[in-house]
Amino acid sequence: MNYRFQNLLGAPYRGGNAVIVNNNLLVSPVGNRVSVTDLLKSETITLPCQASSNLRRIAASPDGVFLLTVDENNRCLFINLPRRAVLHRLSFKHPVSDVKFSPDGRLIAVAAGKLLQIWRSPGFRKEFFPFELIRTFSDCNDRITSLDWSPNSDYLVVGSKDLTGRLFYLSKGKKKKNSYSKPFLFLGHRDTIVGTFFGVDKKTNDVMKVYTLSRDGAIFTWGYSSNDPEPTKMEEDSSEPDSTGTPEQRQDAEERKDLGANGEGDEDDEHLLHKKKWSLLKKDFFMQAQAKLTACDYHRGLDLVVVGFSNGVFALYQMPDFVCLHLLSISREKITTAVFNDLGNWLTFGCAKLGQLLVWEWKSESYILKQQGHYFDVNCIAYSPDSQLLATGADDNKIKVWTASSGFCFVTFSEHTNAVTALHFMPNNHCLLSASLDGTVRAWDLFRYRNFKTFVTPTPKQFVSLAADQSGEVICAGTLDSFEVFVWSMKTGRLLDVLSGHEGPVHGLMFSPNTSILASSSWDKTVRLWDVFSGKGGVEKFEHTHDVLTLTYRPDGKQLACSTLDGQIHFWDTLEGLEMFTIEGRRDIAGGRLMTDRRPAANSSAGKCFTTLNYSADGSYILAGGSSKYICMYDVADQEKAIVLLRRFQITYNLSLDGVLDFLNSKNMTEAGPLDLIDDDDSDTEEGVDKQSQKKLAYDLPGSMPNHGRPIIRSKCLRIAPTGRSWAAATTEGVLIYSMDESFIFDPTDLDIDVTPEAVDAALKEDEPKRALILSLRLNEDTLIKKCIVAVSPVDIPAVASSVPFRYLLRLVQALGDLLEQSPHLEFILRWCQELCKAHGSSIQQNNRNLLPALKSLQKAQQQIVPYVVISHAHFRFCYVQSILFGLEILSLKEYSFLVLNFKLHLSKHSLHPDEFWIILSLTTMVTKKRNSKFDSIWKIGGGIAAVLQASEC
Repeated sequence: MNYRFQNLLGAPYRGGNAVIVNNNLLVSPVGNRVSVTDLLKSETITLPCQASSNLRRIAASPDGVFLLTVDENNRCLFINLPRRAVLHRLSFKHPVSDVKFSPDGRLIAVAAGKLLQIWRSPGFRKEFFPFELIRTFSDCNDRITSLDWSPNSDYLVVGSKDLTGRLFYLSKGKKKKNSYSKPFLFLGHRDTIVGTFFGVDKKTNDVMKVYTLSRDGAIFTWGYSSNDPEPTKMEEDSSEPDSTGTPEQRQDAEERKDLGANGEGDEDDEHLLHKKKWSLLKKDFFMQAQAKLTACDYHRGLDLVVVGFSNGVFALYQMPDFVCLHLLSISREKITTAVFNDLGNWLTFGCAKLGQLLVWEWKSESYILKQQGHYFDVNCIAYSPDSQLLATGADDNKIKVWTASSGFCFVTFSEHTNAVTALHFMPNNHCLLSASLDGTVRAWDLFRYRNFKTFVTPTPKQFVSLAADQSGEVICAGTLDSFEVFVWSMKTGRLLDVLSGHEGPVHGLMFSPNTSILASSSWDKTVRLWDVFSGKGGVEKFEHTHDVLTLTYRPDGKQLACSTLDGQIHFWDTLEGLEMFTIEGRRDIAGGRLMTDRRPAANSSAGKCFTTLNYSADGSYILAGGSSKYICMYDVADQEKAIVLLRRFQITYNLSLDGVLDFLNSKNMTEAGPLDLIDDDDSDTEEGVDKQSQKKLAYDLPGSMPNHGRPIIRSKCLRIAPTGRSWAAATTEGVLIYSMDESFIFDPTDLDIDVTPEAVDAALKEDEPKRALILSLRLNEDTLIKKCIVAVSPVDIPAVASSVPFRYLLRLVQALGDLLEQSPHLEFILRWCQELCKAHGSSIQQNNRNLLPALKSLQKAQQQIVPYVVISHAHFRFCYVQSILFGLEILSLKEYSFLVLNFKLHLSKHSLHPDEFWIILSLTTMVTKKRNSKFDSIWKIGGGIAAVLQASEC
């Protein structure tokens, strides 16, 4: 299965600094990954590359092509952002607190501890050692906290923890490269420097000022004067003492002559900034009481300064007059990043502790982006029936609904008062159910974004599982404390029944996809089947030797899979009540040793079991995950031959999480325990200058967590999309989305020596679209298949569609679904779908289980184009294909009824060809035969259409 990592949801920001590239791309670190948000298209993606630990700093080149990331282990990745590929890797010897590209993109300044290092930026060339260290400055007496480049890339202004700002000059002469010039010092601050920036003249773009900001809320403005011997008025009025760097400016004549001999004369020395006489022009204070300044940024073009404080307040000031434009509170916690975009009209803020990331336009005072992740781990996830939405529930009592394609959260429900443990989408795609430990099951309306119904019990219970039948009439929930299953009516909200019999928490609950049988699993080592509608209670009981953790039904309802505490997955035949086979998965999921483990990973029994299972849409494979860094995929299509472990996904390589390493380094073990678990953080951690992480959230109580709240990697929930093209995993780092991308994978189905891309092009040139399409399907290359589909003329579509062999039908339907989402030729693609349904209707009906993922994808694409389909032949073909999908039970009755009634409304104002009228009637007859129980309602719809058509004189 060709699944690749696509996106990370549930955590838009985790700490570090954010940067904006090309004025509309917001790049932010998320754990050890990088998230890129397009602010214009409202889409977010996560780069597939991973760092070794949580990212500390990121920097982007001026042209937006290269991205530099540095993690907590001081390991650097040099990434090509458009291609999303890692070009180079580098390790620094000291902790990196800041890194920036020069404005010309040739150099990289790195603040490594007390050292300021200048590196040559690598390009696209293949080099043995791409990074070259050009210069190292060791003038700072303490750790460097901030740095900024001048517009001409010749100067650097640096702020450090020794309360001093320094101005460095990068000499470019051949002999002056090794010469040393002492930096100019900006003194006077009483706290750590947080930001240092160059101020420029708007007309000449020359440096005129320097701004230094300290953690105590002070901003100093520095300016320079010429080297005239006579004192200026500014010097006479100023009572500030001269900087310690002033005597260095008076160099003797011999040294000046030497500089002139090296190729640069006295005229150049007069324009060197570190030769100027700098003085303090102004002192200003933000006056935020006890709050500390934690983030700041400066925009040179507009001369604006934005600052963020530890109490969640941000301020925007116009310099150099220090006029406050905005002063607002956006969070309860400290702001850890604040940055301008290139134009200066958007402000980006981030709060690491709450996972907040927002972009604000300060002129119109409106939000461009406002995203917040879950405060704690995600417990459960659920896909909507059309795979377009993804709902997540977490320990922070909140439910968030995300758009799967864009990665954006568009609604958050916070009515629950305790952790959300289970989620379930209703078949109509517009209702979401949630169960919580607060003793309620709530129904949410995704149209009006409200809680329209709440299901409760006579006495308070804690719900940990949730299920609903296919009709959406009955809701069931399993409890943690009373070991019962409660049954409610969806329409009335009344409690219908209480199913008793389990002797442990009911952690697994699911209805059979094609019957009214409810399956429940419990820690009492049993799986029970219940007939909810007949009132008979327990129908079947499956005994196990260990506690049953979870269960899931195969989509056809003929097989039931459940996992037990001993690491096995048991498969049961629900019709015969017999165990079919068992998968021994202890060795497959084993891996990862915790810092507090006394035994190695191979000998430890903890975590060697599956806590979540999920079948694919066609039932050919099953995903299994648990308290491990691995997610296993098993092939269960052919049980007679062998059960194969197809793939084992490692969800993360982040060493900041516990349980990633299989072997621990004995050098990190001390008498007091592992070094990673010793609390040696200083006061800067609390003030937000050094580390910005979510490590210690609610684990400060003694005895609450044995490893001081260090996150442990695990998978709590797995869900495969109904289309089968993607699946999601709720992990410690967030919700990981894996999608199937076949455009980059060469996987031919019927390859021969004559089947080549050149042969496909030759067939198209010879006007043989039928042969070209068959060759492209045999080659199984996505671009060629779509090219051949578009090349067929509308007149030849029926003949070409009928000539396609059935074994290539799955791949053709997948390509049509993709084209329907991307191509502007809607009627052309809909006619392809119509002719395929006509020519292969019986084959599709007989093999709908194998074609179900592709048909679901086609249905998803058609639902997206509903607003764009007008009354025409395209509208008719749209209804035709929708009717076929309804007959195959891919569309619900409510969706089909709404579709046909809408069609009926349009037909009252337009005419229709008689042939198309009879096709609609034949479709109604076919659907009636398919679903005898819905005969009356469907026949009424068909009669209504006939009446309208007769009135229109069709």
